[in-house]
Amino acid sequence: MKFRQIAATVLLSAATAIACIVVYNKYQPRHAGPYQNGSENIPVNYTSYMPGAEVKNATPPTDFSQAAKIAVPGVVHIKTKINPRQVTNNLQRRRSVLQDLFGDDFFGDEFQGEGGGRKYYVPGQMASGSGVLISDDGYIITNNHVVDDADEIAVTLNNYKTYKAKVVGTDPNTDLAVIKIDAKNLPYLLYGNSDDVEIGQWVLAVGYPLNLETTVTAGIVSAKARTIGINKQVRRNAIESFIQTDAAVNQGNSGGALINTAGELIGINSAIASPTGAYAGYSYAIPVNLVKKVVNDLMKYGNVQRAYLGILYQDPTSIPEERWADAGIRRDINGVVVTGVTESGAAAAAGIKKGDVITGINGVTTPSIPQMTEQIARYKPGDKISISYMRNDKEYTANTVLKNADGNTDIVRTTVLDALGADLITLEKADAAKLGIRGGVYVDNIASGVLKKQTNMKRTFIILKAGGNPVNSVEDLKKILDKQKKVQLEGVYPELNGVYYYNIDLANGEDF
Repeated sequence: MKFRQIAATVLLSAATAIACIVVYNKYQPRHAGPYQNGSENIPVNYTSYMPGAEVKNATPPTDFSQAAKIAVPGVVHIKTKINPRQVTNNLQRRRSVLQDLFGDDFFGDEFQGEGGGRKYYVPGQMASGSGVLISDDGYIITNNHVVDDADEIAVTLNNYKTYKAKVVGTDPNTDLAVIKIDAKNLPYLLYGNSDDVEIGQWVLAVGYPLNLETTVTAGIVSAKARTIGINKQVRRNAIESFIQTDAAVNQGNSGGALINTAGELIGINSAIASPTGAYAGYSYAIPVNLVKKVVNDLMKYGNVQRAYLGILYQDPTSIPEERWADAGIRRDINGVVVTGVTESGAAAAAGIKKGDVITGINGVTTPSIPQMTEQIARYKPGDKISISYMRNDKEYTANTVLKNADGNTDIVRTTVLDALGADLITLEKADAAKLGIRGGVYVDNIASGVLKKQTNMKRTFIILKAGGNPVNSVEDLKKILDKQKKVQLEGVYPELNGVYYYNIDLANGEDF
């Protein structure tokens, strides 16, 4: 009997407690939970656990020592020297009537008028960067801006041995360069696969920042296919599709390695985003799958076999939203909007038209401009690719053959124009007529080479004559420079008055 009384008491107590809880929850006013910055709309949750978001096969914290041991011997310190040089000024030369009648040769250099022929010296410079060994016989990848215009290049290995290096080839469009030292049996890094890189993945940056010894930093991949506009300051056709990381990178890291935890090369460190010039949270690396193509071209041909799709396009974010419909931009389609098609280009041959949205190249989705340009940059003229695109809510796939800048599939040869180190564009007839001239060659993006080293010519200069001969097209300029190595370039700036003159020497790179 006593046991029954105790059991009844326990059951009654439990029932009473449950009833109290139900009544309390039903009638008690709710209190606001914790909110960010006092807001009543944005809840704050702990990040340790969220129901339904369990992570399977989560990777534990990694020991990076093995990856560092693999990579450090294959990363080198590069020091460059640019010698003092003479530069032709850009002052307007005032010609006399006698010079127009008899020519400059009759009077000689001393009769060149106010400002003509005067030169000044640019002091020498020394710089430091990093590089990555990719073969046991001394081929090294680095950034173009590390070795650009260098007269002397010294490479120091991790074992402190120093070698003189020569440039094999450069590509300002991707900011890559290949240099070579005369050595054997060197340690080198193996290529990884940048397509397999995932956001959140651990990576290491290896290089020689701030003129220090080998330095390894760790971080994660925070974004892919990022463009920051740094290469486009140098080249009109620049390719940018960076791997963004938060591994600390500083000046001197340029050209160094970005590796995964297996010690494989997945990128070449190239830039930082910083208001101060020092590391401030983000660094950028050229993906290795693009690096491989550029490097192979430079080693085989001496230049990059650049392929073109033959389209004009615009970043949708640069178009006001109210004009999206007029521009053919769809909110529900991730791709690149075609705003124009070159008649003789690869896209035209595939049937691409203005207003189409390119969504993939060879089965790889391209939701943004950087991703599309990176994919095209992996191929060379003559390569056959497939293009996926949307038109009128229907998806199509077409095959085409990529072409070079001249509209054919020939191998791109290095010409005398490459030595000038600028983008050269034949002036359109309509633009020439506005300036009151018959034609000319527009100079854009002077990145390196003779024009940068021997003159202080600025972009927008229009070449009208070379060596006294009229220049109406890029082909005219090439024919003249093929015959003459020491020439005087004569031209105008659209925004300035008068005629300007620059002396260049293509024979040996020395000013005259």
